[in-house]
Amino acid sequence: MSQQLSLGQVAPDFEADTTQGRIRFSNWGKDSWVVFFSHPKDFTPVCTTELGEAAKLKPEFDKRGVKVIGLSVDPLDRHDAWAEDIRETQGAALNFPMIADPDRKVSELYGMIHPEADPTITVRTVYVIDPARKVRLTLTYPPSTGRNFHEVLRVIDSLQLTDKHKVATPVNWQKGDKAIIVPSLSDEDAKARFPQGWKAERPYLRWVDVPQEG
Repeated sequence: MSQQLSLGQVAPDFEADTTQGRIRFSNWGKDSWVVFFSHPKDFTPVCTTELGEAAKLKPEFDKRGVKVIGLSVDPLDRHDAWAEDIRETQGAALNFPMIADPDRKVSELYGMIHPEADPTITVRTVYVIDPARKVRLTLTYPPSTGRNFHEVLRVIDSLQLTDKHKVATPVNWQKGDKAIIVPSLSDEDAKARFPQGWKAERPYLRWVDVPQEG
C-alpha cells in the first residue's frame, strides 16, 4: 500500500497527461497554492457534482492565488466525454485540468489508493499544497461522500492568514473573524506586531482583529 503524504512533506513531482495537455506538476503549480484532489472513477454521480462545484468556485480559488487540478484513474478519452456530462448536468464546464492516471502511478505516488477500501480506485483525497510545494492540508473522504469545497476554501484562508501573521484561527473560524495570537509570541513582541491591541481571556488566549486582504 502506498503511503499518504504527511503535512510539511514536499509534494512529489510527476509528469502526466491531462485534459489541458501534458504537464510537469512542479512547473504547472509553480509559485501558486494548489488544490489537488482525486476521484474514484469517471461517470460517477458524486464526482460529477464535485467537479461542477469546483468549476463554479474557480473565481474564489483565483482570488486566493490557487490552482485546482483533479485526478481519476480513467484514461483521457473518458475524461473528455465525462466533461460534457458535467457541463450539461452541473451548469459549469471544467475549467481546470484533470489528470488521466490509468497506470495509477500518480495515485500510488500520492497515496490515493486504499486497498482495504477498494484496490482498483482512488478514494476522495484532497491535498492543499503551498507555493513552496509543501503539503499543508490532507483530507480523505470515503468514495460515497462528496467533499465540502467551502471548507477547503476556509482552510486556505486560514493558512494564508496564519502564514502572514503570528496567529492561529479558532473553531469554526471564517474570514473576517477574530484570530488568536500564538502562545509563542510574547506580550512584548505582540505589542509591536499588533499595535491595535487585543483582548486576553487568559494569558494563552489572546483575541485580535487582523487586517485581511480580499
